[in-house]
Amino acid sequence: MRYVADDLVRFAYELLTKAEVAAEPARVTAEVLVEGDLMGHTTHGLALLGQNLAELEAGRYAKSGAPKVLSDKPAAVVWEAAPDGARLLGPYVVRRAFALAAERARTQGTGTVVVRRSGHIACLAAYLEAIAGQGLVGMLYSSDPTVASVAPHGGLEPRFTPNPMAAGWPTASGPVIMDVSTSITTNGMVGRLNGQGAKLPGAWLKGPDGEATDDPGVMFRKPSGALLPLGGMDAGHKGLAMALMIEALTSGLGGHGRADDPSGWGASLFVQAIDPQAFGGGDAFRRETGWLADACRSTSVKAGDGPVRMPGDGALARKAEQKTKGVALHPSILPGLKAWCEKLGVEAPKPI
Repeated sequence: MRYVADDLVRFAYELLTKAEVAAEPARVTAEVLVEGDLMGHTTHGLALLGQNLAELEAGRYAKSGAPKVLSDKPAAVVWEAAPDGARLLGPYVVRRAFALAAERARTQGTGTVVVRRSGHIACLAAYLEAIAGQGLVGMLYSSDPTVASVAPHGGLEPRFTPNPMAAGWPTASGPVIMDVSTSITTNGMVGRLNGQGAKLPGAWLKGPDGEATDDPGVMFRKPSGALLPLGGMDAGHKGLAMALMIEALTSGLGGHGRADDPSGWGASLFVQAIDPQAFGGGDAFRRETGWLADACRSTSVKAGDGPVRMPGDGALARKAEQKTKGVALHPSILPGLKAWCEKLGVEAPKPI
């Protein structure tokens, strides 16, 4: 069934405000979660709303407030996103961080905001179209120092999270938006398929015996398995290297991470904006990035295959289609929020 996107935003906003979240963080969080579903990232959209509400109810997430500035230099800022002990809602933190990074990029050429102890930030791709639309390059990296689910290449025990990396930039023919985990799959997808009793599309996990498997259940038994880094059993050293880089740029630069043995569901963040105008010029940047994107799209393909797509082409096309025809929510999402609707007195949206 499909739903009007604006109805879903109002629904999420009402649940959050009934949970006593302040208007602005509630609005931003609702918009970002639905943006994830619009793009087709169904494990990182409204599927996360129930977990956010649970964290708010338990007092582990803050209902209002602003990040605390720990360091502020012209092009480099560090924030504490749990100034009073409870984490601020992740989407609200990222939107604020990108706004400041973009402002600094306009004057300094680049602006970077590193954030420690943020709430979960949902779908990374959901933030990048707006940054590219300003003619800027945006980069967003995330790790969660409280969770370990990915094993380093060659190892058995998990040591870090999927550590996604996302970026968006303008081209002469529209934005390119990438959102890639440094593991083959995500914790959200593994949890969903395990709940359905289904298998993964490939052998993307490693069991405690060290063998690759498509059984998500290995993550929920003792001893548990681990997610494989991007590249899998053969080339996982590449995913490991990227994951380590993201840990360094998030928790490392923020000065708070796994070495502190933290607890809670959240994120360490690296948010950066770059203004091409400060380098070779905005027009030259779009000309070059557009040339390469168009050259890739126009390359020959094997008979029967579709044309080459740039990162983000599918997500943006899906968003445009769902804006018009309605959002096809994953069937588990609204049933998963039923208890919260009853508790907070909010009516679920009606399908089209």
